[in-house]
Amino acid sequence: MAIIKEFKEFAMRGNVVDLAVGVIIGAAFGKIVTSLVNDVIMPPIGYVTGGIDFKNLKILLKAGDPAKKIADVSINYGSFINTVIEFVIVAFCIFMVVKAINSLKKPEEVAPVADPVPTKEETLLTEIRDLLAKKA
Repeated sequence: MAIIKEFKEFAMRGNVVDLAVGVIIGAAFGKIVTSLVNDVIMPPIGYVTGGIDFKNLKILLKAGDPAKKIADVSINYGSFINTVIEFVIVAFCIFMVVKAINSLKKPEEVAPVADPVPTKEETLLTEIRDLLAKKA
């Protein structure tokens, strides 16, 4: 029973719940970005590059056999290009969201720093200096 109580305390901490919400929202946001990349950004890039569809770009290592239901063996670098573009867009969007949130935060007021209290040695040396200055 102690482990269940400990797990419940762990799971209900604010940071864990916030992280879970962030992961769920991130997954949904990822689908939006995937659609943005595949349906909005990549078609114009493909048009500019002469109709190349990045999703279908690959290096065929070994042709498959449809009769034996053996798939092609290939390096799908077009999918990788799509994923890299998707990552850059997600990273930029997250950067903009964090920047917007940071701009809404009030700057923390810095408490004025008090002058340091001199040590006994410093006080004694100051008095000796002052006495010597009076004699001179």
